[in-house]
Amino acid sequence: MLGMVLAGGRGERLFPLTRDRSKPSVSFGGKYRIIDFVLSNFINSGIYSIYVVVQYKSQSLIEHLRAAWRLGGRIKHQFITIAPPQMRRGEVWYRGTADAVYQNLHVIRNFDPELVVVFGADHIYRMDIAQMMDYHREREADVTVAAIPVPIESAHRFGVIKVNKEGRIIGFLEKPKAPPPMPGNPKFAYASMGNYLFNRDILMEALSHDAKRHSEHDFGRTIIPELFPEGRVFAYDFSQNEIPGLKKYEERGYWRDVGSIQAYYDAHMDLLGEHPRFDLNNLEWPILSDAVNAPAARLMGGEVVDSFIGEGSIIRGAKVKRSIIGRGVVLEAGAEVEESILFDFCEVGSGCRIKRSIIDRFNLIKPGEEIGYDPERDKQRFTVNNKGVVTIPRAPTRFFY
Repeated sequence: MLGMVLAGGRGERLFPLTRDRSKPSVSFGGKYRIIDFVLSNFINSGIYSIYVVVQYKSQSLIEHLRAAWRLGGRIKHQFITIAPPQMRRGEVWYRGTADAVYQNLHVIRNFDPELVVVFGADHIYRMDIAQMMDYHREREADVTVAAIPVPIESAHRFGVIKVNKEGRIIGFLEKPKAPPPMPGNPKFAYASMGNYLFNRDILMEALSHDAKRHSEHDFGRTIIPELFPEGRVFAYDFSQNEIPGLKKYEERGYWRDVGSIQAYYDAHMDLLGEHPRFDLNNLEWPILSDAVNAPAARLMGGEVVDSFIGEGSIIRGAKVKRSIIGRGVVLEAGAEVEESILFDFCEVGSGCRIKRSIIDRFNLIKPGEEIGYDPERDKQRFTVNNKGVVTIPRAPTRFFY
């Protein structure tokens, strides 16, 4: 098995969090990056040979992979290697998801796997990919596409898969006005997760053919729609995936595309509460990231309710409610932080009030400042979405990320 992780996304709808980094490199959950979720799924599923395909503003992501994802190097087929645009067939950047893999066909040929696992790096979820592989082999499939059931009324926002009763794909529609329902369940439709499992020869033949013509060079728009009429292309129902350690109260088949500020914010709120929809505390299927040489968080007076507090953070008499606080954050006396996300190494002065805000790394919030309480004033200084979530970009620092 060879893993290919597509991590080149610009993440334009996540601006300004993606002003200085690619989408997979954006922090999530106080101590992780978005890419950590797909890489953790690969490692927990027993896939140890992985190429990470990067492109836009990739230095932050490269530094994170170097620090957090070193597998040792002693065993030949255990590696996580970065694959920038190769330009082996002309001076062009990756022109789409399919072209990103096509430009790296030589590494697939050299590795000579039976199966190639092509996953995106932009989503928050847990998945045992070995179960998808079992499904692929049982059906003697050429290609298997991970699919998630979504309510029929919201399916128009996704690439929708039409299947027969055996699960074989008979239609692939990009954001259709009238999505086809799942067999036997008219209230739901199958949405593509952008995760694919290919037999090696099928993948190489399809990509080589696609490279010779003008197309979008995209798996969802060009490759899969041309394979399913003749090939054995199946949909794997992600909602049937079994994850060890999953709590009874968690949302089964939790998967979120955090491609917009609101989706990113909402996914963080899903981590909170006595019964979170997505519980990060799962030792049987851990989300892995870099180790931090910092002491435990210090609470020197104040109040913390239903929140994450990162390593090395100091709370000096502040109040924190339903918030995600990163590592090395300092909250001074009298500060109030509610329903907010603070990235690493921010400092919040005394008497500050912050609500429904996302504050990127290294920001210094002056004493007495208010953010998230006056929408008109906030719009003059920061980015504010249509639901009133305030986002402040990363502050300058001598560090790159």
